[in-house]
Amino acid sequence: MSDLNDLKMLLESRYPIVVIETWEELRALDLIRRLGMLEGRPVFAWNAVDGLRRLELEQSPSQKHTIEPDAMLGQIRATNEPGIYALCDLHPYLDGEPKPIRLIKEIALHHERLHHTLVLVSHEFTIPPELRRYCTRFNLSMPDEKQLEHIVQDEARRFKKERGERVRADRASLERLVRNLRGLSVEDARKLARGAIIHDGAITEEDLPEVNKAKFALMEMDGVLSYEYDTDSFANVGGLQGLKDWLGKREGAFQDGQGQAIDSPRGVMLVGVQGGGKSLAAKSVAGLWGLPLLRLDMGAIYNKFFGESERNVREALAMAETMSPCVLWIDEIEKGIAVGDNDGGTSRRVLGTLLTWMAENRSKVFMVATANDIERLPPELIRKGRLDEIFFVDLPSCEVRKDIFCIHLNKRGQQTNAFDLSRLAQCSDGFTGAEIEQAVVAGLYSAGAANQPLDQALLEAELAATVPLSVTMAESLGRLRQWCQGRAVSAGG
Repeated sequence: MSDLNDLKMLLESRYPIVVIETWEELRALDLIRRLGMLEGRPVFAWNAVDGLRRLELEQSPSQKHTIEPDAMLGQIRATNEPGIYALCDLHPYLDGEPKPIRLIKEIALHHERLHHTLVLVSHEFTIPPELRRYCTRFNLSMPDEKQLEHIVQDEARRFKKERGERVRADRASLERLVRNLRGLSVEDARKLARGAIIHDGAITEEDLPEVNKAKFALMEMDGVLSYEYDTDSFANVGGLQGLKDWLGKREGAFQDGQGQAIDSPRGVMLVGVQGGGKSLAAKSVAGLWGLPLLRLDMGAIYNKFFGESERNVREALAMAETMSPCVLWIDEIEKGIAVGDNDGGTSRRVLGTLLTWMAENRSKVFMVATANDIERLPPELIRKGRLDEIFFVDLPSCEVRKDIFCIHLNKRGQQTNAFDLSRLAQCSDGFTGAEIEQAVVAGLYSAGAANQPLDQALLEAELAATVPLSVTMAESLGRLRQWCQGRAVSAGG
């Protein structure tokens, strides 16, 4: 009833044109039909196949002579009886076509006399400048968690009726599935719930990644925002014990809102040298908390048209809210919002959009920003209150380097007991995790070329042949360590 009342208020406010952007055309038409019956006004629907037809009368014949938009709009303009007209997919006929636009404007200009209301229904609608002052937008509401749970239960009952088997599910998995369906329309939520059930007759934690992939695909935000399909578990991140402990203490408050007096965590900044494990740690936050991971590409948001870059950011952040609960990973954030005036102020406007969202966001979106050059970031972004904490990811210690060698050797099918890990850790002093991984990869290539198994000598030779970033960028690393002293918390604990 909320949608019906809200739409009724718009009509009572005497807006001549209402725009509804939705994929749920049938639901929108049913809402308009019920409103017409409530108001006692005739309701017509139009599309380019059938022309005009009465919507509230069953088996009403189509008026084929109104298939062309000009003929349809001309007939509405000439009709004296007040009516509501739901026009479906009219947008292609308004792209640079002056006559349909003028006819709509004529209907709007004479609204006080004719009392016609045009409801423009489409999946996407850009309002022509000539019509903007006569239009208002209306959004169909999305189902809440109670309605989503009913949808999942309906699909479970349908499965039992069709297959003769009850759907297996525990309460925790059901609640996680319902949370992950938030932000979807009724029909889209029904499709994804059916997909989670149909293949094995059960609702389990294993269904959630596929549900999130399908949900993101429905949102159509590829390019600016991408869905990271593989989130590494924290078992695959060497060290970073301080960050792991910090996240462990806050998972309950973020996921379940434990304690009404506890604020939900907002996010963290990870600062460190390239290849130090910041990106892997960002991915692993999602893996640790069992949440979908979205990656915002700061380079892809920039558009040559004025205002488009900010719109891209707003749409990406709105998408993240729709996907909540989720982790939003902004990699190398300094490349997108570094302080400077060389881009006509675009980066400052993008920064303003991001800061406003960070201040006002109340959805379950945990932001993980990574940066290599903290000095290029504006101070208003990194102050406390915007983010919960800044973590410094330093070069791995000797013990952590042993763990990293163990992880990457095991990952590639090598027996770690055949290697002297302590010796390898000593030989790799000053190496990042990425450089250690590449040494293992290079050693395997050398072993393959020599037609022999990978051994200690080959790995030590690869390490000796590598000049780590800590040497080539020693001055930059020194400045970064000096900046982080007293300003950031060690991610290593």
